[in-house]
Amino acid sequence: MDLRKEFPRSMRFKLAGYVHLARMIDKCRAVLAGTEGEYIYPCPMDERLMEFAGITSEQFTAAVNATRTDEAVADWFQQHARPHRPEEIEDWNQKLLLRGPSSPESLKRFKKYRDAVDPSRTDITTWSDLQDLEEGRIVPGQEPTS
Repeated sequence: MDLRKEFPRSMRFKLAGYVHLARMIDKCRAVLAGTEGEYIYPCPMDERLMEFAGITSEQFTAAVNATRTDEAVADWFQQHARPHRPEEIEDWNQKLLLRGPSSPESLKRFKKYRDAVDPSRTDITTWSDLQDLEEGRIVPGQEPTS
C-alpha cells in the first residue's frame, strides 16, 4: 500500500471485530514497503489497540510481514490477542472511536488540524471523525458540544 498516493482505511472499518485493525495493517504494510508518506506506524492509536490486545508492535509487524492477506493477519491477531468477550471488544471499539483530545495541548493540535481542513466543522470533536474528514470521507454533521 502506498500511502503517498492513497489513504489507509478508516479507523471505523472493522476487521476481526476490531475497529482500527485494518488501518493499522495498511500503515504497517506501507512502513514495510517504505511508502508511508506522512503516516506514522505505530502511532498512539495503534499502540492503544496493541495494548488492549496484549501484543507488541514488533510482534504485529512481524505478522504483517509474514502474511499476504488481511484475513491471515486477522487470524494471527485473534490467535495472539488477549482474550476478550465480544461486548468488551465492542466497548473498547466505541471508546476508541469517541476518543477526543485529552489535554489542552492535544486540543490545540486537534483544532489546528481540523481548522486546516475545514474550520466550519466545529462539530468534529473525535480523532476518528477528524481522520475521516482529513481523508475526504463523509462525516455527518452533529451539534457542537462546546
